[in-house]
Parts: sequence; C-alpha cells; structure tokens
Amino acid sequence: MPSEEQPHQRTWMAFSVNNAWGGQYLAEIQENIATIALAIARYETVTMLVDPKDHAIAQRLVAEGDVELLICPLDDIWIRDSGPVFVINQQGDKVAAIDFNFNGWGNKQQHALDAKVAQFIVEKAGVKPIKTRLVLEGGGIEVDGDGTAIITESCVINSNRNAAISKEQCEQELKQLLGLEKIIWLPGIKNKDITDGHTDGYVRFVRPGAVVAGYEPNTQSYDHLVTQRHLDILRHSTDAKGRQLDVVVLEAPATLRDKYASNQFFASYINYYVCNKAVIVPAFGDVNADNAAVDKLKRLYPQREIVAINIDAVASGGGGIHCVTQQEPKTK
Repeated sequence: MPSEEQPHQRTWMAFSVNNAWGGQYLAEIQENIATIALAIARYETVTMLVDPKDHAIAQRLVAEGDVELLICPLDDIWIRDSGPVFVINQQGDKVAAIDFNFNGWGNKQQHALDAKVAQFIVEKAGVKPIKTRLVLEGGGIEVDGDGTAIITESCVINSNRNAAISKEQCEQELKQLLGLEKIIWLPGIKNKDITDGHTDGYVRFVRPGAVVAGYEPNTQSYDHLVTQRHLDILRHSTDAKGRQLDVVVLEAPATLRDKYASNQFFASYINYYVCNKAVIVPAFGDVNADNAAVDKLKRLYPQREIVAINIDAVASGGGGIHCVTQQEPKTK
C-alpha cells in the first residue's frame, strides 16, 4: 500500500448523506462535500459516486470543478471506510484494490448499499480485486509506504468486526495484503465514536520515520488519556527500518463554532487529506489552533499548498476530510 503522499490517479468520494445523523443539516453537509471535492479538484481528478436521488444537487454544487459523477446507490458519504484500499505492485505499474468487507463499523449503521461500494469502484477503476476475510475500514489503516503501518486495536481487534480472528492472525494477513514488515498497534478506544477509534483521527505518517499526532488537552474528553497514551507509544516506537519516530503534535481546538458543536463533533486536524501538490485540512473556528495546525503542516509539507476549509457540517457526523476521500495511486 503506497503512502498517501505518492502521486494519485484520482480521488474517490461519495455524495449521499444518511438521514440518521445528517438529516438536520442535509444541505450544509452536501455543500461541505462539494467544497472538499472542488478543493481537491484544483490538483487532481475527483470521481464522485452519487446516489440517483441526489444527482441533480451534486451536479449543481460541483459544476465548476473537475469532478466526474458516477451513479451508484449509497447509504452514506464515508468512502474511506466503504470503499476499497488500493495497493500497487513492486514494479509500480499495476494497481489492485482490497475489499475489506465493510459492515457498518460493526453493524452500527445501515450499510447494505455501502457494502457494495468497494466492488463498484474496483470495476469502474478497472483494477484487480483482492478478497480477504478481514473486516475493517480504510480509516483504521495508516501506512508510510516503506513497510510500516499504524493501526488501532480498538477498531480491528474487535468482536464486531473480526470475532474469530486473533491479533496475530490479523497482523499476518495485513502484512501480506498491504506489503508490511511492521505494524505499530495503538490501543484506540471502543464504543465512544461510531468507528471505535480509527487511526486517521489520531496519527498520520508525514514521511517514513515521521508522524503527526493529535493531542486532546481537554481533560473532560474521553480522548484526553487516549491521545496521551498514543503519544507515549509513538515516541518510543521504531518503524520497520529501525528509525525512531519523529513525532509532531497537533492540539485539538479549544473552541468550536456554536452551530454544530456536540459530543459527536469530530474536531481533529489529523484527519486531513494529502492530494497531488496540496494538503486539504479542516478549520474549526478556533483561530489560534487553526493557525497553529496550518503553520505546522506548512513546515511538514513544504512542497505542498495547505488549504484550510470549513467542514463543520460533515464533522457534526463524527468524520472529516480524510473520512470522505479515498486515493487511487498512479502507476509509473
């Protein structure tokens, strides 16, 4: 599995909001999705799956950008999890895609349509499909493209996904599927958000040997102790090549814009998306924290433009920019 920083053929997205969480802010969520798509489309092609009932509104909202619309029945927008995970061969000239058997984050949400999204994308992309017995989501996997992955146990080693499979068996299969030599396991936390603590809300590789990790300073948040524990593990970890990890910390915002603030709001700067020549990052309205996140990302990605956008309506559903995107790598 190549790192997200490697060149992309395109970005996949999905345009359909589950009313169970998004009915109150439907129009605003749709506008957020369009904003994300148009921001990415300045740098690479975006292919967006659109439920038939939403085609007209999607067409209107993304009309000005390089966004291809494909009709596909959908349950929700979280294509990082419902879509496939792309891998590339050692020669760099062939792409395949793994269907990780999306089950609605352990049957927490309706997903009959989204369970078919990975297969739909594989067919439309014209790449080789790879099957696995494992049940997990793309948001639970973070790789450096050089043999190392960071994965949260709370998501993958969970009876609601992989009840009959041990941690050792999971690790062996993931290493084979993704071309890994080492997995750094973080504990994560179960039953607090719908994902059971996806990796892409906590830590991201910037390059081999270097990560950016989130810290929740609010002692009243369940993520306070979780992020402390993760930072301690990361600072004492080495990657597959024996490099001590260089850990850069991004603090969560102290305040949010009032309209969408709730216990479910996903206020993570870590959930940014790296596309060709740019990094698309959320801005939450806490000026100091927003600016600090942008400044650090500018230093970490000096060759890329840092684009900060308001995604509050999407974040109200417990996800972010990375959650609604999936990269397809470019071949040599």
